[in-house]
Amino acid sequence: MDALATIAVILDSTIRLSVPLLCAALAGLWSERAGVVDIGLEGKMLVAAFASAVIAAQSGSAWAGLLAGITASVALALVHGFAAITWRGNQIVSGVAINMLAAGLTVILGNAWYGQGGRTPTLEGAARFGDITLPFADSARESVPGLGLLYAEVVSGHAAPAYLALLCVVLTAFVLKRTRFGLRLRAVGENPAAVDTAGISVAGLRYGAVVICGALCGLGGTYLAVSQSAGFLPHMTAGKGFIALAAVIFANWRPWQALWACLLFGLLDAVAIRMQGVVLPGIGQVPVQAIQALPYLMTVILLAGFIGRATPPKASGLPYVKER
Repeated sequence: MDALATIAVILDSTIRLSVPLLCAALAGLWSERAGVVDIGLEGKMLVAAFASAVIAAQSGSAWAGLLAGITASVALALVHGFAAITWRGNQIVSGVAINMLAAGLTVILGNAWYGQGGRTPTLEGAARFGDITLPFADSARESVPGLGLLYAEVVSGHAAPAYLALLCVVLTAFVLKRTRFGLRLRAVGENPAAVDTAGISVAGLRYGAVVICGALCGLGGTYLAVSQSAGFLPHMTAGKGFIALAAVIFANWRPWQALWACLLFGLLDAVAIRMQGVVLPGIGQVPVQAIQALPYLMTVILLAGFIGRATPPKASGLPYVKER
Protein backbone atom coordinates (compact mmCIF):
# COMPACT_ATOMS: atom_id res chain seq x y z
CA MET A 1 0.00 0.00 0.00
CA ASP A 2 2.93 2.34 0.63
CA ALA A 3 4.14 1.77 -2.93
CA LEU A 4 0.64 2.45 -4.25
CA ALA A 5 0.41 5.62 -2.17
CA THR A 6 3.74 6.80 -3.59
CA ILE A 7 2.54 6.09 -7.14
CA ALA A 8 -0.69 7.98 -6.43
CA VAL A 9 1.26 11.01 -5.17
CA ILE A 10 3.49 11.00 -8.26
CA LEU A 11 0.52 10.66 -10.63
CA ASP A 12 -1.31 13.45 -8.81
CA SER A 13 1.75 15.71 -9.24
CA THR A 14 1.98 14.62 -12.88
CA ILE A 15 -1.50 15.90 -13.64
CA ARG A 16 -0.97 19.16 -11.77
CA LEU A 17 2.31 19.85 -13.59
CA SER A 18 0.86 18.82 -16.96
CA VAL A 19 -2.08 21.25 -17.00
CA PRO A 20 -0.15 24.38 -18.11
CA LEU A 21 1.71 22.32 -20.72
CA LEU A 22 -1.54 20.83 -21.99
CA CYS A 23 -3.22 24.21 -22.34
CA ALA A 24 -0.24 25.65 -24.22
CA ALA A 25 0.06 22.54 -26.41
CA LEU A 26 -3.61 22.71 -27.40
CA ALA A 27 -3.16 26.42 -28.08
CA GLY A 28 -0.23 25.78 -30.38
CA LEU A 29 -2.13 22.95 -32.06
CA TRP A 30 -5.10 25.20 -32.90
CA SER A 31 -2.86 27.94 -34.24
CA GLU A 32 -0.62 25.73 -36.34
CA ARG A 33 -3.51 23.69 -37.69
CA ALA A 34 -4.69 26.96 -39.21
CA GLY A 35 -1.24 27.71 -40.63
CA VAL A 36 -0.05 30.23 -38.04
CA VAL A 37 3.14 29.28 -36.20
CA ASP A 38 3.09 30.65 -32.67
CA ILE A 39 6.21 30.47 -30.53
CA GLY A 40 4.75 33.21 -28.34
CA LEU A 41 2.85 30.70 -26.18
CA GLU A 42 5.26 31.39 -23.34
CA GLY A 43 4.60 35.13 -23.45
CA LYS A 44 0.83 34.77 -23.57
CA MET A 45 0.81 32.42 -20.59
CA LEU A 46 3.05 34.79 -18.66
CA VAL A 47 0.80 37.80 -19.36
CA ALA A 48 -2.27 35.72 -18.45
CA ALA A 49 -0.65 34.64 -15.18
CA PHE A 50 0.11 38.24 -14.27
CA ALA A 51 -3.30 39.65 -15.25
CA SER A 52 -5.19 36.87 -13.48
CA ALA A 53 -3.18 37.27 -10.28
CA VAL A 54 -3.68 41.06 -10.27
CA ILE A 55 -7.43 40.92 -10.84
CA ALA A 56 -7.91 37.99 -8.45
CA ALA A 57 -6.06 39.92 -5.74
CA GLN A 58 -8.09 43.07 -6.34
CA SER A 59 -11.52 41.44 -6.71
CA GLY A 60 -11.09 38.49 -4.38
CA SER A 61 -12.50 36.20 -7.09
CA ALA A 62 -10.51 33.47 -8.84
CA TRP A 63 -13.08 33.36 -11.65
CA ALA A 64 -12.61 37.09 -12.28
CA GLY A 65 -8.90 36.37 -12.44
CA LEU A 66 -9.52 33.64 -15.03
CA LEU A 67 -11.56 36.04 -17.16
CA ALA A 68 -8.81 38.66 -16.93
CA GLY A 69 -6.13 36.12 -17.80
CA ILE A 70 -7.99 34.92 -20.88
CA THR A 71 -8.73 38.51 -21.96
CA ALA A 72 -5.08 39.57 -21.65
CA SER A 73 -3.86 36.50 -23.50
CA VAL A 74 -6.39 36.90 -26.32
CA ALA A 75 -5.39 40.56 -26.69
CA LEU A 76 -1.76 39.55 -27.10
CA ALA A 77 -2.78 36.77 -29.49
CA LEU A 78 -4.60 39.33 -31.65
CA VAL A 79 -1.40 41.37 -31.81
CA HIS A 80 0.36 38.31 -33.17
CA GLY A 81 -2.52 37.69 -35.55
CA PHE A 82 -2.43 41.27 -36.81
CA ALA A 83 1.30 40.98 -37.52
CA ALA A 84 1.19 37.49 -39.01
CA ILE A 85 -2.17 37.43 -40.82
CA THR A 86 -3.07 40.99 -41.75
CA TRP A 87 0.44 42.28 -42.42
CA ARG A 88 1.85 38.87 -43.40
CA GLY A 89 4.90 39.43 -41.20
CA ASN A 90 7.42 36.85 -40.11
CA GLN A 91 5.58 34.69 -37.59
CA ILE A 92 8.71 33.60 -35.75
CA VAL A 93 9.86 37.19 -35.22
CA SER A 94 6.39 38.17 -34.00
CA GLY A 95 6.34 35.30 -31.49
CA VAL A 96 9.80 36.19 -30.17
CA ALA A 97 8.71 39.82 -29.76
CA ILE A 98 5.66 38.75 -27.77
CA ASN A 99 7.81 36.62 -25.45
CA MET A 100 10.23 39.49 -24.85
CA LEU A 101 7.40 41.99 -24.33
CA ALA A 102 5.64 39.76 -21.81
CA ALA A 103 8.81 38.96 -19.87
CA GLY A 104 9.69 42.64 -19.44
CA LEU A 105 6.23 44.17 -19.08
CA THR A 106 5.03 41.84 -16.31
CA VAL A 107 8.10 42.51 -14.16
CA ILE A 108 8.00 46.29 -14.71
CA LEU A 109 4.28 46.61 -13.95
CA GLY A 110 4.44 44.22 -11.00
CA ASN A 111 7.31 46.09 -9.43
CA ALA A 112 5.71 49.50 -10.11
CA TRP A 113 2.36 48.49 -8.62
CA TYR A 114 3.42 46.34 -5.67
CA GLY A 115 7.13 46.98 -5.10
CA GLN A 116 7.92 43.31 -4.52
CA GLY A 117 10.36 42.68 -7.35
CA GLY A 118 7.60 41.92 -9.82
CA ARG A 119 5.60 39.65 -7.51
CA THR A 120 1.90 40.17 -6.85
CA PRO A 121 0.22 39.90 -3.44
CA THR A 122 -0.39 36.41 -2.07
CA LEU A 123 -3.79 35.03 -3.05
CA GLU A 124 -5.98 33.57 -0.34
CA GLY A 125 -9.49 32.22 0.04
CA ALA A 126 -11.84 32.79 -2.89
CA ALA A 127 -9.11 34.63 -4.78
CA ARG A 128 -7.47 31.28 -5.46
CA PHE A 129 -8.92 28.16 -7.09
CA GLY A 130 -9.33 25.44 -4.50
CA ASP A 131 -9.25 21.71 -5.09
CA ILE A 132 -12.56 20.06 -6.01
CA THR A 133 -13.49 16.79 -4.31
CA LEU A 134 -15.42 14.61 -6.74
CA PRO A 135 -18.43 12.55 -5.61
CA PHE A 136 -17.66 9.42 -3.57
CA ALA A 137 -13.92 10.24 -3.43
CA ASP A 138 -13.72 10.06 0.36
CA SER A 139 -15.77 6.88 0.67
CA ALA A 140 -14.00 5.17 -2.25
CA ARG A 141 -10.64 5.60 -0.53
CA GLU A 142 -11.75 3.26 2.27
CA SER A 143 -14.27 0.98 0.55
CA VAL A 144 -12.42 0.20 -2.71
CA PRO A 145 -8.82 -0.87 -2.06
CA GLY A 146 -6.30 0.32 -4.62
CA LEU A 147 -8.61 1.89 -7.20
CA GLY A 148 -10.36 3.95 -4.54
CA LEU A 149 -7.06 5.49 -3.49
CA LEU A 150 -6.18 6.31 -7.11
CA TYR A 151 -9.62 7.85 -7.68
CA ALA A 152 -9.40 9.94 -4.52
CA GLU A 153 -5.80 11.08 -5.01
CA VAL A 154 -5.32 11.20 -8.80
CA VAL A 155 -8.73 11.80 -10.40
CA SER A 156 -10.29 13.85 -7.62
CA GLY A 157 -8.81 16.83 -5.82
CA HIS A 158 -7.83 19.14 -8.68
CA ALA A 159 -8.77 22.76 -9.32
CA ALA A 160 -11.47 23.76 -11.79
CA PRO A 161 -8.98 24.89 -14.52
CA ALA A 162 -7.43 21.42 -14.53
CA TYR A 163 -10.77 19.81 -15.36
CA LEU A 164 -11.45 22.54 -17.92
CA ALA A 165 -8.13 21.75 -19.59
CA LEU A 166 -9.05 18.07 -19.87
CA LEU A 167 -12.44 19.04 -21.27
CA CYS A 168 -10.67 21.18 -23.86
CA VAL A 169 -8.88 18.08 -25.15
CA VAL A 170 -12.23 16.41 -25.84
CA LEU A 171 -13.68 19.55 -27.42
CA THR A 172 -10.59 20.11 -29.56
CA ALA A 173 -10.63 16.55 -30.86
CA PHE A 174 -14.36 16.74 -31.60
CA VAL A 175 -14.38 20.18 -33.24
CA LEU A 176 -11.35 19.59 -35.45
CA LYS A 177 -12.55 16.21 -36.67
CA ARG A 178 -16.34 16.33 -36.59
CA THR A 179 -17.45 19.90 -37.34
CA ARG A 180 -17.52 22.09 -40.43
CA PHE A 181 -15.48 24.77 -38.68
CA GLY A 182 -12.79 22.23 -37.78
CA LEU A 183 -12.68 20.86 -41.33
CA ARG A 184 -12.33 24.34 -42.80
CA LEU A 185 -9.68 25.30 -40.25
CA ARG A 186 -7.60 22.22 -41.06
CA ALA A 187 -8.01 22.95 -44.74
CA VAL A 188 -6.66 26.48 -44.20
CA GLY A 189 -3.54 24.97 -42.70
CA GLU A 190 -3.08 22.64 -45.65
CA ASN A 191 -4.26 24.59 -48.69
CA PRO A 192 -5.50 28.13 -48.03
CA ALA A 193 -5.89 28.87 -51.74
CA ALA A 194 -8.50 26.11 -52.09
CA VAL A 195 -10.41 27.48 -49.09
CA ASP A 196 -10.32 30.97 -50.56
CA THR A 197 -11.56 29.65 -53.90
CA ALA A 198 -14.56 28.17 -52.10
CA GLY A 199 -15.47 31.67 -50.90
CA ILE A 200 -14.39 31.16 -47.28
CA SER A 201 -12.32 33.82 -45.52
CA VAL A 202 -8.81 32.53 -44.88
CA ALA A 203 -8.03 35.47 -42.59
CA GLY A 204 -11.26 34.96 -40.64
CA LEU A 205 -10.52 31.31 -39.94
CA ARG A 206 -6.93 32.04 -38.96
CA TYR A 207 -8.03 34.84 -36.63
CA GLY A 208 -10.52 32.44 -35.08
CA ALA A 209 -7.75 29.92 -34.42
CA VAL A 210 -5.53 32.65 -32.98
CA VAL A 211 -8.29 33.74 -30.57
CA ILE A 212 -8.80 30.13 -29.42
CA CYS A 213 -5.04 29.86 -28.99
CA GLY A 214 -5.07 32.96 -26.79
CA ALA A 215 -7.96 31.66 -24.68
CA LEU A 216 -6.19 28.36 -24.02
CA CYS A 217 -2.95 30.13 -23.10
CA GLY A 218 -5.01 32.29 -20.76
CA LEU A 219 -6.40 29.19 -19.07
CA GLY A 220 -2.90 27.73 -18.65
CA GLY A 221 -1.40 30.97 -17.34
CA THR A 222 -4.24 31.48 -14.89
CA TYR A 223 -3.80 27.95 -13.56
CA LEU A 224 -0.14 28.69 -12.88
CA ALA A 225 -0.78 31.85 -10.88
CA VAL A 226 -4.22 31.39 -9.31
CA SER A 227 -4.23 27.65 -8.65
CA GLN A 228 -0.79 26.04 -8.71
CA SER A 229 0.84 29.04 -7.05
CA ALA A 230 -0.66 31.67 -4.78
CA GLY A 231 0.23 34.64 -6.96
CA PHE A 232 2.44 35.76 -9.82
CA LEU A 233 6.21 35.31 -9.84
CA PRO A 234 8.49 36.80 -12.51
CA HIS A 235 9.22 34.33 -15.33
CA MET A 236 7.10 31.69 -13.61
CA THR A 237 6.32 29.93 -16.90
CA ALA A 238 9.97 28.76 -16.94
CA GLY A 239 10.01 27.53 -20.55
CA LYS A 240 6.68 25.69 -20.43
CA GLY A 241 5.57 27.30 -23.69
CA PHE A 242 8.56 25.86 -25.51
CA ILE A 243 8.11 22.42 -23.93
CA ALA A 244 4.48 22.57 -25.11
CA LEU A 245 5.69 23.24 -28.66
CA ALA A 246 7.85 20.13 -28.41
CA ALA A 247 4.80 18.19 -27.21
CA VAL A 248 2.80 19.38 -30.23
CA ILE A 249 5.51 18.20 -32.62
CA PHE A 250 5.88 14.90 -30.75
CA ALA A 251 2.10 14.44 -30.95
CA ASN A 252 2.13 15.19 -34.69
CA TRP A 253 -0.45 17.97 -34.21
CA ARG A 254 -3.15 15.69 -32.74
CA PRO A 255 -4.99 16.53 -29.47
CA TRP A 256 -5.09 13.12 -27.77
CA GLN A 257 -1.45 12.46 -28.53
CA ALA A 258 -0.67 15.94 -27.20
CA LEU A 259 -2.37 14.99 -23.93
CA TRP A 260 -0.15 11.93 -23.52
CA ALA A 261 2.96 13.89 -24.48
CA CYS A 262 2.19 16.55 -21.85
CA LEU A 263 1.54 13.86 -19.25
CA LEU A 264 4.94 12.39 -20.09
CA PHE A 265 6.63 15.75 -19.50
CA GLY A 266 4.62 16.20 -16.32
CA LEU A 267 5.68 12.76 -15.10
CA LEU A 268 9.34 13.60 -15.69
CA ASP A 269 8.89 16.83 -13.74
CA ALA A 270 7.10 15.02 -10.90
CA VAL A 271 9.81 12.36 -10.72
CA ALA A 272 12.50 15.05 -10.77
CA ILE A 273 10.89 16.77 -7.79
CA ARG A 274 10.58 13.43 -5.98
CA MET A 275 14.23 12.55 -6.62
CA GLN A 276 15.69 15.72 -5.14
CA GLY A 277 17.90 14.78 -2.20
CA VAL A 278 17.64 11.04 -2.92
CA VAL A 279 20.91 9.08 -2.72
CA LEU A 280 21.25 6.56 -5.56
CA PRO A 281 23.34 3.37 -5.07
CA GLY A 282 26.75 3.69 -6.69
CA ILE A 283 26.10 7.31 -7.67
CA GLY A 284 25.39 9.16 -4.48
CA GLN A 285 23.22 12.24 -4.24
CA VAL A 286 22.39 13.53 -7.69
CA PRO A 287 22.79 17.31 -8.05
CA VAL A 288 19.49 19.16 -7.95
CA GLN A 289 20.34 20.97 -11.20
CA ALA A 290 20.78 17.68 -13.05
CA ILE A 291 17.40 16.43 -11.86
CA GLN A 292 15.63 19.68 -12.73
CA ALA A 293 17.08 19.49 -16.24
CA LEU A 294 15.33 16.17 -16.98
CA PRO A 295 12.19 17.65 -18.66
CA TYR A 296 14.29 19.98 -20.80
CA LEU A 297 16.68 17.17 -21.73
CA MET A 298 13.71 15.06 -22.81
CA THR A 299 12.49 17.99 -24.91
CA VAL A 300 15.77 18.02 -26.83
CA ILE A 301 15.73 14.23 -27.24
CA LEU A 302 12.16 14.19 -28.54
CA LEU A 303 12.79 17.04 -30.94
CA ALA A 304 15.95 15.38 -32.23
CA GLY A 305 14.23 12.03 -32.65
CA PHE A 306 10.82 13.02 -33.96
CA ILE A 307 11.06 16.38 -35.69
CA GLY A 308 12.03 14.68 -38.94
CA ARG A 309 9.14 12.21 -38.72
CA ALA A 310 6.45 14.71 -37.75
CA THR A 311 4.43 16.16 -40.61
CA PRO A 312 3.25 19.71 -39.92
CA PRO A 313 0.38 21.33 -41.85
CA LYS A 314 1.67 22.21 -45.31
CA ALA A 315 0.85 25.92 -45.03
CA SER A 316 2.12 26.28 -41.47
CA GLY A 317 4.18 29.44 -41.12
CA LEU A 318 3.41 30.66 -44.64
CA PRO A 319 1.47 33.93 -45.02
CA TYR A 320 -1.37 33.70 -47.53
CA VAL A 321 -1.28 36.11 -50.42
CA LYS A 322 -4.45 36.07 -52.48
CA GLU A 323 -3.83 35.56 -56.18
CA ARG A 324 -5.30 38.20 -58.45
